[in-house]
Amino acid sequence: MPQENFNDLVAFVMVAREESFTKAAVKLGVSQSALSQTVRGLEERLGLRLLTRTTRRVSPTAAGERLLKTAGPRFEEIQAELSALSEMRDKPAGTVRITSGEHAAISVLAPALEKFLPDNPDVNVEITVDYGLTDIVAERYDAGVRLGEQLAKDMIAIRIGPEMRMAVVGAPSYFRQNPWPEVPQDLTRHNCIQIRMPTHGNILSWEFEKDGHELKVRVEGQLVFNNIAMRLDAVRRGLGLAYMPEDQVAELIASGEVVRVLEDWCEPFPGYHLYYPNRRHTSPAFALVVEALRYRG
Repeated sequence: MPQENFNDLVAFVMVAREESFTKAAVKLGVSQSALSQTVRGLEERLGLRLLTRTTRRVSPTAAGERLLKTAGPRFEEIQAELSALSEMRDKPAGTVRITSGEHAAISVLAPALEKFLPDNPDVNVEITVDYGLTDIVAERYDAGVRLGEQLAKDMIAIRIGPEMRMAVVGAPSYFRQNPWPEVPQDLTRHNCIQIRMPTHGNILSWEFEKDGHELKVRVEGQLVFNNIAMRLDAVRRGLGLAYMPEDQVAELIASGEVVRVLEDWCEPFPGYHLYYPNRRHTSPAFALVVEALRYRG
């Protein structure tokens, strides 16, 4: 049936249930004459009498009864779904998909969501760890996480973490057999635990800066990992030097379990930002997640 007849069906269902044009007109907010004309037009298009009209009451014919049983429940389902959608507008619900690197997921997203999720039981957050510069629009993510210096200019960016520093660390047992590096170039003579980026497959260069002088060192070593936990375990075992986010090794440095070197070459740099496309309409759930992640330090 053409969509333009749906209003006719709604009018018929209301009259058949109320068994009165007067009561149905009041509920629909139309005049009795307009409602009568609408139902009559439906009957003419179908070529069937749907309602029997008397001075006392209006009742469906056999054809009208069949149509009422078929169409009535459908309109109830539609109305229930519309009401549910309205509740979603007022009560945030749904899934928010975020792509992020491992460190950002551990150090920024997890602590913020630990506070946020218990108070928002109808909001789900899906985090995919990906070190590449993911196209969040093409991959249908709601947002991504990147360092501030990697942000695309056509995206909205919200700062979600403090400035960061890297740290070069080694176990005391390693330094009992190897000299301390005095400058970053000395790392080429050390057994360095390398980092392979899972997405592109390349080995990450270690980046340094001092007094405005930037330097990248391509290190070598016996071990290559693509995650934080295995690098951290290897350095604690004395198997080489590791280039780690400072927050991941701060407690180990304080306890003396690992030793930090080249600290004066590890300058702060812009921390993590949440980025997403410029949309006129975002879901209430997404808006809440953004506010929960926003850095206020």
